[in-house]
Amino acid sequence: MGKAYQYTNPLRSFWMAGYECSDKLNAGRQRVDLATITGHLDRVDADYKLLEAYGIKTVREGIRWSFVETKPYQYDWAVVKQMIKSGRDNNIQQVWDLCHFGFPDGLSPLDDDFTPRFVSLCKEFVKLYRAVALDEELIVTPINEVSFLSWLGGEAAGTVPYHTNNGWAVKYHLMKAFIAGVAAMRAIDPTIRILTTEPLVDMVPQLPVTAESELQARYQNELQYQTLDMLCGSICPELGGRPEYLDILGFNFYYNNRWVVGSAEFLPWVNEDDDPRWRPLSEMLAGAYQRYNRPFVITETSHPGEHRPNWMASITEECGIVHSLGLPLWGVCLYPIIDRPDWDNLTCWHHPGLWDNLSGNPAERILHQPYAKALHSAISKINSGLSTPDPHPDAGEIADADLQYKLY
Repeated sequence: MGKAYQYTNPLRSFWMAGYECSDKLNAGRQRVDLATITGHLDRVDADYKLLEAYGIKTVREGIRWSFVETKPYQYDWAVVKQMIKSGRDNNIQQVWDLCHFGFPDGLSPLDDDFTPRFVSLCKEFVKLYRAVALDEELIVTPINEVSFLSWLGGEAAGTVPYHTNNGWAVKYHLMKAFIAGVAAMRAIDPTIRILTTEPLVDMVPQLPVTAESELQARYQNELQYQTLDMLCGSICPELGGRPEYLDILGFNFYYNNRWVVGSAEFLPWVNEDDDPRWRPLSEMLAGAYQRYNRPFVITETSHPGEHRPNWMASITEECGIVHSLGLPLWGVCLYPIIDRPDWDNLTCWHHPGLWDNLSGNPAERILHQPYAKALHSAISKINSGLSTPDPHPDAGEIADADLQYKLY
């Protein structure tokens, strides 16, 4: 049967808040520091206190690799230490991204020293965390959205290494570092939980659907799982992936995650035209769960602008369906919880959060009342459904040998 996976939920709250922490070089090769631009770094305690009204006890944060590693293998952890202290002071559980799109100056995933430097970062972070938070469970996302980052830097030339037609190489090297980082952290602390955060997409054929276009859409859908397949060792075993590295699966899902293959079009997030190609989120999540047999979280979800309440209602309905199927959906992260600007145009704010910024003042937090009302309703509905015992058919263990792969 293989080694058993311990089925325990470490998250303190089902509803989670995510704070933008990208420190990437954008399309204009400018360093973007969203944690500072949004004002979060200057008001971590105040931001955490805002969450109390919604019972949110778990947040996603990032260390900002490019700011921590001031020189190769030299680290400044002062800001991260203060953030950890804020989490403890406010009874907030922090899930940490070690690389959220940004790398230190002069470093690319394709460089020979990328993996050694990332592994060193992982080790030093664990040592730091255990020195200041000895007894708390540590949940880490080594590299955020490898699939998207590989596309952005390897196909769209939107960040380092600014390549096109080289996405696979970027993905391969990012996962090499990811896997080595997991191994290094687990060697220091075997209790560390690993949370992946990958986009969940549905690639559909153009109309009219043909056998060839349907096959192409299935192939494109399969590509979204490459990073997880690498992590568990089912492909590219030379990277060292292992089934036990699949711990908690995180799926990022936005209104534009349904793509029409061979075009620049998206399927609308509301299926008003009864398009037969349209699949609900609950079905997409069920398919991902069937493939890997691991508990999962919606690690990012939001909608910009006025449709935030409608999106919240839709996500809540889909979560209810997932729970009714007895599947282990452990949480939903509202990402971002506060307003954020565009990476490549820092004067353009997206307004996807629970709190808006309408003036450009980093300290501004204006509650979006319709979204707040929708969230309170969602909390009530989901919490009432979670009052029953865990519906998973095996509340104790899942064997690694039970991993299922849907291959086309």
